Amino acid sequence: MSLRPSASDREFRRAAWKDGIMPTDVSLASYIDHTLLKPDASREQILTLCREAVEYSFKSVCVNPLWVGTVHTMVKDSGVLTCSVIGFPFGATTTEVKVFEARGAVADGADEIDMVIDIAAARAGEKDVLVRDILAVADVVHDQGGVLKVIIETSLLTDEQKVLACEAAVEAGADFVKTSTGFNGGGATAADVALMRRTVGPDIGVKASGGVRSLEDARAMIDAGATRIGASSGVAIVSGERSTAEY
Repeated sequence: MSLRPSASDREFRRAAWKDGIMPTDVSLASYIDHTLLKPDASREQILTLCREAVEYSFKSVCVNPLWVGTVHTMVKDSGVLTCSVIGFPFGATTTEVKVFEARGAVADGADEIDMVIDIAAARAGEKDVLVRDILAVADVVHDQGGVLKVIIETSLLTDEQKVLACEAAVEAGADFVKTSTGFNGGGATAADVALMRRTVGPDIGVKASGGVRSLEDARAMIDAGATRIGASSGVAIVSGERSTAEY
């Protein structure tokens, strides 16, 4: 089943976006992974993130592995998913470490995992290395019925390298490709989202993350082919405002 919205869904959303305002009950909220990945995030900030996610019916709460158990406890009966990152933010850990992190996050209650690829391998054109790295994590996540998103860090890659990384993710069985960590240079651009969509086709999700701070930003990403938005500005986005948050 395709993760990309149907043509009728897209037409409905465009009608709802008339005058630049999209009400939260139309489905924009269901695109958003409500995110807090700062290293100094406090417990109270995480709890607030969870409460906002439940209130606005965001797709998931995305946090560092330390907070997965807390988030899972807060949102488990609400319909909001628990998402965690691994190999974050540089991707410069061994595959064995990524597998260990993924296994721990899933055990703590993560429904979805966003992993950072081996960026050096992507820049070197080593597709086989990328596939092995992603596949090892995919096996752990999928064994528990979870979803794997693969962060390719577009700001550090050429277009050719972005295509290679996306192809590796598809070959390894990833469920999504994701633009950015938000911590290594630029974030998502509509051009990168469109390139990733063309590369992976209609049956793999594309997540835009990093720098999506407003309704207009989100609309541009979805129109380019994104099926998920990673942002710390979810409340501002669905309220038709612009956030000054960094991620």
